[in-house]
Amino acid sequence: MNSTVLKKEFFTQTDTVGIARALLGKTLHTKFQGSHTSGIICETEAYCGVEDRGCHAYNGRLTDRTRIMYAEGGVAYVYLCYGIHNLFNVVTHTTGEPHAVLIRAIAPVGGINHMLKRRGLSDSTPQLAAGPGLVAQCLGLTTKHSGLSLFGEHIWITDAPVLPDNDIIAGARVGMNFSGPYKTIPWRFRIKGSPNTSKAR
Repeated sequence: MNSTVLKKEFFTQTDTVGIARALLGKTLHTKFQGSHTSGIICETEAYCGVEDRGCHAYNGRLTDRTRIMYAEGGVAYVYLCYGIHNLFNVVTHTTGEPHAVLIRAIAPVGGINHMLKRRGLSDSTPQLAAGPGLVAQCLGLTTKHSGLSLFGEHIWITDAPVLPDNDIIAGARVGMNFSGPYKTIPWRFRIKGSPNTSKAR
């Protein structure tokens, strides 16, 4: 496995959709209180700025929650969904451009014992981290980690070769409860045949 940590230049590219595709197959790591966990990224969704109706910063929305999206790419954006689930995103693009990629599923590879404990389970299955809320739970990520660098000691992503197009499934993002082209735009990416991705919608 390639142990090269992705650099800032990867996250500050202006093609967030391309970043979302390129993240597939790379490994997301966390280390909190001595517990190192990791998983291969199997599913992502791109959210692309103020014109994207699915993006939290649509129409220039700027709140305490979304402020971190306007930072230079290479930091974490973690928010609470429905008051229950922490969802982990990587901020992309340049300063002032609120883009991000949601990590929707991983294939656990390291620290699975810690993941099971965080989930209150005794046995692992391919669906252990198949869903964005489960990703954050397994990796110990919460809203208190929003804004952390992706190049520090707590959260990082290691490189892997870019997957060929025929190994990737593109489709509409989940939960787009509005009308218009951004409802069905194919900015959700999954590794074809992976048992670790969330259910197709």
